[in-house]
Amino acid sequence: MVNSEQSIVEDYEFAWVAWQKQLSRIHDVFLKGEKISPDRLKGLLNRESRAKNAYDEARNRLLGILPDSSSSIGKKGENPFKE
Repeated sequence: MVNSEQSIVEDYEFAWVAWQKQLSRIHDVFLKGEKISPDRLKGLLNRESRAKNAYDEARNRLLGILPDSSSSIGKKGENPFKE
């Protein structure tokens, strides 16, 4: 078992639940055929992507994995191509 501070565990659990909520909405659209407008689909995909990134970061902190500084992903969801 990995020893972690309680706040790290809580952050992980919160990120997991938030990502699963967005993923469930994605499944409603793509697997169950729920119809939504293109702009709402774009927003849904962006929210799921940000939630997954937050989950990945929280999981890495929980496991003690340091962030990869060579990653092309911007900090805190920033667009790496926009200055």
